[in-house]
Parts: sequence; C-alpha cells; structure tokens
Amino acid sequence: MDGDGRNLTLADFEGRVVLLNIWATWCPPCREEMPTLDALQARLGGSDFHVLPLSIDRAGLEPVRRFYRETGIRNLDLYIAEDTRAMLALAVVGLPTTILIDRIGRERGRLAGPAEWNSPEAVAQISALIDERKQ
Repeated sequence: MDGDGRNLTLADFEGRVVLLNIWATWCPPCREEMPTLDALQARLGGSDFHVLPLSIDRAGLEPVRRFYRETGIRNLDLYIAEDTRAMLALAVVGLPTTILIDRIGRERGRLAGPAEWNSPEAVAQISALIDERKQ
C-alpha cells in the first residue's frame, strides 16, 4: 500500500528499474541506510528508475511518516506491507533486504544487510541496468 492508501503490486512499476528495499523503523541498520536510498532516488529517480522502500512496520504508516520527518527524507515515497505476505513472497529472512528488479520484473540482484546506496559503485551498477534496453 502506498502513502495514499492505494494497494499496489510490483506490476504497477513495470517498465522501470526498481530498487525494492524491505525495512522497518525499528531496525537500526535500516534506519542508517535510508538517507543513502533517499539520495539515490534524488539522483536517479524518475520514469526509468524508482526506489521502493517497503516498510513492514505493523503500526502502519505513521511511524514511517514520523521517521521521514525526523531524518529529513524528502525523495522517497511511502509504502507499507500490512502483513508478512510480502516478506514470504520475496523470501526475505532479515532486514534490511534490497532487491534490484529490471524493467520486466526480473530479480537482477539481492543484498541482505545495509549498503551505501548512493556510493559510486552502487550508482554505476544501477545506472548500467537502467541503460539496458527493454527486451
């Protein structure tokens, strides 16, 4: 569900490269990496690329909104999974877990644990995938 209460699936993002980050406000490593995801969205986000931070906070969107305000997150949209189905469907065993998805919905990479998502290496890898032609 997005910040406006609309139910979404990954199919809603088809045509764009997506960096799906499963996280929670109560997860310290998740909290630490969120500013780098925000910076990555600011740098690369648009019609070809989207950072999708999927919160699994059981208390709903309010803790996520509060976290965004407190940390100055300005470029990331709000998304929340209301139950554990998303974690089970994506085979997530720990937080944070980030999955890089190509334009047609295929998983192209996965990382369990935090990362510096706005590092030159991460930006180069994601940019290369964005630059691949649609198949």
